[in-house]
Amino acid sequence: MKNITSVHNEEIKSVAALKNTKDRDDQGRFIAEGERVITTFVESGWKITTLYAIQELADRAEKLAHISSIRIVTSDVLKKMSQTITPSGLLAVFRIPISPDTSTISSGLVLANLSDPGNVGTLMRTCAAMNVKTLVLVDGVDAWHPKVIQASAGTIAQLTIFQLTWQELIQHKGTNKLHALVVSGGKEPKDITKSNALLVVGNEAHGLPKEWVADCDDAITIPMPGNTESLNAAIAGSIALYEIFGNR
Repeated sequence: MKNITSVHNEEIKSVAALKNTKDRDDQGRFIAEGERVITTFVESGWKITTLYAIQELADRAEKLAHISSIRIVTSDVLKKMSQTITPSGLLAVFRIPISPDTSTISSGLVLANLSDPGNVGTLMRTCAAMNVKTLVLVDGVDAWHPKVIQASAGTIAQLTIFQLTWQELIQHKGTNKLHALVVSGGKEPKDITKSNALLVVGNEAHGLPKEWVADCDDAITIPMPGNTESLNAAIAGSIALYEIFGNR
């Protein structure tokens, strides 16, 4: 193990920069924090590039990564790299995977211009729970944003992530059918053909552009017998995912 005590260490500065999208793209790396999140990645077959741990968690670190990949750091050093107010004591760096071949897009979820990392991460967890493997991100927040990773509880490791433009999705969706989730006027989720289904969830504030809804094969709406105008994107998307993929 190597010990790092200075917040000005160049290695630490490089990892701290991974909180920014441009630096993640340039370095091809991202960070994951907390034992639970990191363990989910490891159990899903991902290899840790470097694992940073405070001295008190050195034993736990050795269960997750080879000793040569572990750095023992002070609380101040960990805080510089962390995106959380109170770091958990373990922070791992992973390589961003190579973009998958678009010919492998299968039934799953499309998030169109979602901007809230918490919503994106929550929907990743729902995908994992429903055994949905394909997740397409169209614009919006970066899949490897630290807050997305944390909100997903590491379940992003179980998904195949496609980051495409809307036109690229239309071009490469193949035989899959796009089902736009809209507030009103659509079919009930239980009434659609579930094979080759790509559920499309739009932006939290504005939903899906009319042009994008028109590009979809049909629209679906979640029945709301109560007196509510709409649902949060993560809640609505999770209910629809269950109706389409889990409620079999």
